[in-house]
Amino acid sequence: MAILFEWYENPVAPHQPKEKRLHARIILNGKVETKDLKSIIQKRSSLSEADVSAVLEALSDVMGDELREGRQVHLDGIGYFYPSLECTEEITPDTPRRNEKVKLKAIQFRSDQQLKDSIGPVKLRHSQYSRHSGNLTEEEIDVRLKEYFSTNQVLTRRDFQGLCKLTRTTAADRLRKLREAGKLKNIGLRTQPIYVPMPGYYGVSHDVVPGQ
Repeated sequence: MAILFEWYENPVAPHQPKEKRLHARIILNGKVETKDLKSIIQKRSSLSEADVSAVLEALSDVMGDELREGRQVHLDGIGYFYPSLECTEEITPDTPRRNEKVKLKAIQFRSDQQLKDSIGPVKLRHSQYSRHSGNLTEEEIDVRLKEYFSTNQVLTRRDFQGLCKLTRTTAADRLRKLREAGKLKNIGLRTQPIYVPMPGYYGVSHDVVPGQ
């Protein structure tokens, strides 16, 4: 199993160069809930699930008490937890009552090296299907579809999603608009659509009957 990632475009301020820069972002592979952790810990220790549950609840309470006092909490082999602050507005030396315009922002975390080492070597793989929508124009989508149908007879939502780097929702919306524009036809079921080009589009002759 590998950690999947996707490329995202870095935000660029108006005064910065226009050349695009990308950064990699992990696509999270699900989530482990507390009940799952309790069960796993119970199987790897002599504690019962009730004991594990009591320890985790007590740990949460104790950490909350210490963090509330502005203390850093360190769990050996896991890492450091500490509170961070933010201002509710821009502050200058002349801002009145500035001490009242500060609030808790978040509880930050910095991992121990032992936790990083326990993950061990990881495999990284670029996701085949993007989870964020591309910025393609209608003309660019038409070009990609023409190229696609030059070697394929039918198109699914998943094919379209990967072809144009769209999210599932955006892909479904774009396909709906292409159908309404008379460029594609669904020859499958409503819940399992399969699309083919309409005559005159994407390299298909005006004389061809869709789906035949």
